[in-house]
Amino acid sequence: MTLIDQVTQEVNEVMGMIDESQLDQAEKLIQKDRRIFVLGAGRSGLMAKGFAMRLMHIGYTVFVIGETITPSIQAGDVLLAVSGSGKTASILELAEKAAASGVTVIAVTSHADSPLGKVGQAVIVVPGATKTGDGVKSIQLLSTLFDQSVHLTLDVLCLKLSRRDKVSNDAAAATHSNME
Repeated sequence: MTLIDQVTQEVNEVMGMIDESQLDQAEKLIQKDRRIFVLGAGRSGLMAKGFAMRLMHIGYTVFVIGETITPSIQAGDVLLAVSGSGKTASILELAEKAAASGVTVIAVTSHADSPLGKVGQAVIVVPGATKTGDGVKSIQLLSTLFDQSVHLTLDVLCLKLSRRDKVSNDAAAATHSNME
């Protein structure tokens, strides 16, 4: 078996364990009349930024926590926070602060019962290996399997949103950067 086959097999295993009803719960919370904020550290943060980009492509007002042009988050907004362990202090503290301020939190983590999972009004469990070795075991380094699986999971959530909102590929392409 090649390394490509092994990695593909790992990703398929994790994706097969994701509960699509959790995506449906998150989908209900993400609405065009609400501002969406995303949060994550390191590679989880990159996955969150990829999700933010796709949300923008399908017509959402979306911001990345920590960017210089991100406005203050307010009651009624939605925060999608990503942490494999669900214990990353910088992510957990901000998610708790947001929840205490009336923000709806969607937690993306490898454990529903993690501190981050407990903060979320919706939780998407992605059981891929994290940097601490939690989740489905992997031949890949650190949290690579978690990150890959989060990317795919959040792309599926965007596909659900685009279908619900009747956003075509052509409409999404019209919002794609033209400064490349």
